[in-house]
Amino acid sequence: MQPDTRQLLRTGLAIFATGILAALLTLTLGGGIGRQGPHTNSGWMALMVAMACLPTGTLTLALGLAKLIGDRKR
Repeated sequence: MQPDTRQLLRTGLAIFATGILAALLTLTLGGGIGRQGPHTNSGWMALMVAMACLPTGTLTLALGLAKLIGDRKR
C-alpha cells in the first residue's frame, strides 16, 4: 500500500469515527433528540459536528478505497 493511500484511509477513518462519536454523544450526553432537535446546547454542537464529519469521512474513505483498488490493479 502506498503512503498516500494509507494516509487517505487513516484520515477518512478518523473523520468518520469522530462523526460517529459525536452522533452517539448527541443521543446520550446531549439529552437526546426530540421533535425540534437536541435538548441542550452541547447536543446541538455534537449534532453539527456529526453532520459535518459523517459525509466528509464517508467521501474520504470512498476516495481512499478507490485509490487502494486502483493501486492494486497496477
